[in-house]
Amino acid sequence: MNVRQGYFYTKEHEWAKIEGKIAKVGITDYAQHKLGDLTYVELPQIGKVIKQGEVLNGLESVKAASDVYSPLSGKVIKVNNALENDPGLINKSPYDDGWIAEIEIQNEEETKNLMSADEYLNLLGQSK
Repeated sequence: MNVRQGYFYTKEHEWAKIEGKIAKVGITDYAQHKLGDLTYVELPQIGKVIKQGEVLNGLESVKAASDVYSPLSGKVIKVNNALENDPGLINKSPYDDGWIAEIEIQNEEETKNLMSADEYLNLLGQSK
């Protein structure tokens, strides 16, 4: 499994890459692998205000439908429109081309509720 250093992770297998006050978010390599081939991505609304842990958007795959939970509270300021035509970008490149949304962070203290890459690897039962 690909787990990137310098990212934050949730127990529900979302990631957040924070630059300044903006968090780019998506699902982890582990999550996309478990879901299988993605067939549909319901993108969140730009301008949507969300709290940490609330449903950000939905995904559908050949195996199941799943919710994506927001790793941080804030406002959705950008979405990855490429996923509408090619949901498989998440399978091919969950951390780069397959990001889901960018959130303007409301409370940076919430990163304390997230895991580091090493903590996430421990959750998955792997070590670095």
